[in-house]
Amino acid sequence: MELLSALSLSELALSFSRVPLFPVFDLSYFIVSILYLKYEPGAVELSRRHPMASWLCAMLHCFGSYILADLLLGEPLVDYFSNNSSILLASAVWYLIFFCPLDLFYKCVCFLPVKLIFVAMKEVVRVRKIAVGIHHAHHHYHHGWFVMIATGWVKGSGVALMSNFEQLLRGVWKPETNEILHMSFPTKASLYGAILFTLQQTRWLPVSKASLIFIFTMFMVSCKVFLMATHSHSSPFDVLEGYVCPVLFGSDWGNDHHHDNHGGSQGGSGPGSSHSALPTKSKEELSEGSRKKKTKKAD
Repeated sequence: MELLSALSLSELALSFSRVPLFPVFDLSYFIVSILYLKYEPGAVELSRRHPMASWLCAMLHCFGSYILADLLLGEPLVDYFSNNSSILLASAVWYLIFFCPLDLFYKCVCFLPVKLIFVAMKEVVRVRKIAVGIHHAHHHYHHGWFVMIATGWVKGSGVALMSNFEQLLRGVWKPETNEILHMSFPTKASLYGAILFTLQQTRWLPVSKASLIFIFTMFMVSCKVFLMATHSHSSPFDVLEGYVCPVLFGSDWGNDHHHDNHGGSQGGSGPGSSHSALPTKSKEELSEGSRKKKTKKAD
């Protein structure tokens, strides 16, 4: 009985790994990626004033991981743009999300039950991209573990890693939003997944690729759907990192913001720092108030 269940699980994993991504899963990936672009402040105004810049940002959200992977492996950066079907499909999604009359398409795909389905299907694409990226890197560098991990990582989270460049296309510069400084759950999961798939590719992990794809996909889908359904910004890795990172690095990974605030409060206990911090804050508040008054007068 256990043998039959093992065989059925391996057959299920193998069949799952052979499911084609285009067009259904790729369509879901494009929808969720461009939805995140529309959530960015000023993205709608940019699409009205500069539609070409908005389209370029949408293409980066959809294909940024391929561009970064080609950059790492020394291949043509525009290689993936020769895939006309994917470019046309992503362009159609961009147009419908930003310019559909009455925002009907946007309202439909933002309906939470529908959006959860799209998010789950996007994670299927993410895991498959990590596996394919590591296999591609292994073809060029058989013993380059770090190259394989880096390629799989950018394949899974390339859009987030190049977010600062995408912001420049929208006329925004926020270096404090660097994804490497403040890693989100998908970025961390892509890194950990790239390590697992690299170990499997180099035969250090005694698991078939199809089984690893299936297991890691189920993990990513369940986590992302749960986080989206509960509107949570936490990470399933927080508990593990809370124990491991203080031992290895002396502090929690990604808690530099809290550390800076804590350090500022300690520094504020001295007489000089308290007087220097308060005027700075008041000046910023006054400048924001004056800008708001000017915009109200202009309106």
